[in-house]
Order: sequence, then C-alpha cells, then structure tokens
Amino acid sequence: MKTSSKLKVIELFAGVGGFRIGLEGWKGKSSTSNFKKKISNKIPFEITYSNQWEPKTKRQHANEVYLNRFGPKGHFDISIDDISVNDLPIKCDLMVGGFPCQDYSVASTLRNSKGLIGPKGILWWQIERLLSQLKSKAPKYLILENVDRLLKSPAKQRGRDFAMMLRSLDNLGYNVEWRVINAGEYGFPQRRRRIFIFGFKKSSALSKYLSKYTKQDIVESKGIIGKAFPSSTILKKEKLISEKILLPKYLNEISTDFDANFLNAGVMINSTIETYKVSPKYDGPFSRLSDILQDDDIDEEFYISKSDESKWKDHKGAKKITRITKGGYEYNFSEGSMRYPDDLDKSSRTIITSEGGATPSRFKHVIECKMNKKKRRLTPIELERLNMFPDDFTKLNDITNTKRAFFMGNALVIGIVEKLGNSLSSYISKL
Repeated sequence: MKTSSKLKVIELFAGVGGFRIGLEGWKGKSSTSNFKKKISNKIPFEITYSNQWEPKTKRQHANEVYLNRFGPKGHFDISIDDISVNDLPIKCDLMVGGFPCQDYSVASTLRNSKGLIGPKGILWWQIERLLSQLKSKAPKYLILENVDRLLKSPAKQRGRDFAMMLRSLDNLGYNVEWRVINAGEYGFPQRRRRIFIFGFKKSSALSKYLSKYTKQDIVESKGIIGKAFPSSTILKKEKLISEKILLPKYLNEISTDFDANFLNAGVMINSTIETYKVSPKYDGPFSRLSDILQDDDIDEEFYISKSDESKWKDHKGAKKITRITKGGYEYNFSEGSMRYPDDLDKSSRTIITSEGGATPSRFKHVIECKMNKKKRRLTPIELERLNMFPDDFTKLNDITNTKRAFFMGNALVIGIVEKLGNSLSSYISKL
C-alpha cells in the first residue's frame, strides 16, 4: 500500500465521535476554528461511513453533536437494524465501534447480566450480520471496544459471550488479538479499563507477516495491540477452546455448565486460541488528575454547598447494611470507603454515565480547589479532558452539562485509539 493512500473506515455506534477523533487526528478547541485534522499516521485514516442511533430516545443528543462536528456526509442516523450492506461504502479497510455494553456493564451485577441474549448485547449480531453480508468486501481489519466484563459474561456460563464472538469472527475469516487495557497504566489521565478486540483477515498480508512470531510474542509486543501497548506475561494458558470455536450456532444449544477462563489478553490464529494474563510494560510519564483541571473561573453550580457536604461524605464512607432479598433471605451488604476528595496526584477514577448533576453520589468525582479549599465536581471540559477530547467538544445548543457528562461516561479514552491507529498504520505501510 502506498503511503499516500488512505485507510477507509466504517464507524459504527459512533456516539459523539471518539474513534473518529482518535483515528483522523482532530485536535484543538471545538468551539473555535482551530478544531481540525492534524494527521501524523504514515497512512491516514478517513471515516467514509458512520452510524449513530440511540433506541427508545426521542431526541438524539449524541447524534446532534456528531453531525455538528463532522457534518452529514456518509453519516446515517438510523438504527443499525435498518442498515443494509447496500448503504455501506464499496471499499472499506477498517470497521470500528464501541458496541453498546449495557448487558456487560459494571453498572449492574454480573449475576443479572444477560449477555448476548440481552436487548443491547444482541447488537453484536448486527455487526456479525453486516460482516457476513459484505462477504469479500468485508474490511480487512476490525477494532472493537467494550467493557472488560465481556470476558466473563454471563455469570452462569462464564466466557460464553466472548467465545461466541470469537467463533463468529473465526467463521468470517478473521484472526483476533485482544487485550484489556487500563488507560491509566499507560500514562493516560483516567483509570478506565476496557477490552479492545483487533480482528484481521486470515488472508491479509498482516496475518502472513505475524505468522513468523509466536502467539505470546504477538500478545506482548509484536501484534497491533502488543506494539501499541507492550506487556509482560504473568500467566500463560494454552489448553483452550478448540471446543469453543466449534460451539453450536444458537445460544440455547450451549451446555449450561459452559465455562471458559479468558484472561486479560490473548490471540486466535487460524482457529487456535491462547490466552494470557499480562501486566503493562510502560516506563513513560503518567498524567495526574490535577493536570486536566481548568484554571479559569468555575461556575458556582459545580461547588458543593456546606449543607450538602455531609451527604457527600456519607455516600463516600464505608457501609455495612443488612438487606433482605425478595425470597426473604437476609444478608449483609458492605462496601469500603472512597477517597474524599479525589486524589489530585493520581490518574482519575473511571468516569461513569451518572457523573453529571449536583445530587450527592458515591461514584462522582469531587476535588478540593487548592486556591480556595472549596470542594467541587468536575466540569464538562474536565471530563472531556479525561477522555482526551478537545475542550468543549460536546458543547452545543441546549445540551445540558448533565448530558455532556453522560457522553463522557459512554466514551473511550481517545489516546488509546490514537496509539492503536498509529500501530496499524505503521505495520500496513511496511507490508
């Protein structure tokens, strides 16, 4: 591939555009004319098709932001269920997407997780449908993102959902590399743990190139993810999953005692899977929560009133509560205390979708201002910075600060996408 060509990209479940910003290299402050592309990849990426639609929502807030920032060209604001392969570009190199994760989310207990058969998790099969229908036109490469709980979902058939995804991708002709990446462990400003799945066609030049390395080499440093986020192996598990790749087509045919112990990294090469427990290998600088704070005057709405401070302390404190289930079973629920206010000298805790609003909460961030010693919540700009979005990227019309915080709770750390894009671009330029 010539270095002057571009990698054409399909962006599904686009949200407010995190993948696009990371791959295309948009920088600057969104509310000014300085928001533009600054490409650094050897082979640049170009989003030729995008899709965003939130079901059961009258107003499509995220879609409004996406359209305002990137325009309508190649964008479809319809349900993915209604997308036909005829809508997609004739030629595409890469498909990306953080497909909805509610059924794997840490916001609900693993015991209640419905996995792929849940109303949101089923959207995986829409990705599978499009790839299957595209046939020979299916992209050579995939980058997918989800919560790390996906590896263990559902609770009663641990690993079943991820095994089904691997089976699907294997049948569609893809090799796979995966890794659970905690952004904070690689110097980024937020401790956000997500699984990234990189698929590449078995027939691709990349597969041929990587065939000279062992699976462990690919995981640690030679794969697309491994090169971007080097690691060291703690535990290797080779005895895996030939039976998982041969899973029956339908979920209701899977054994009720199904159990697959997927570790935090792994590869599937030509239907053979190895999984590893790895630790990050990183010796660069680390960002702190204090690095992203605004220096400007902060609106009074973000400060915590003295009358509410005791409520915040209560939410952040340790608890032991006796609860009774619907069946009458009594048990003790306990949780430890959380740092209050948050530590400014470390990377931030994970942003959640309920980060916005003034209601006291255990999981919202609270910082103490060094100048006036007052405590306050994080502003929308600070939340954007924790995900490495341009300042005021989500500021639009009458979209509230609470909704802007919700966007960031749903978003990804753009720096991870940038590094994955650089890694893929660098490899392809040599093939």
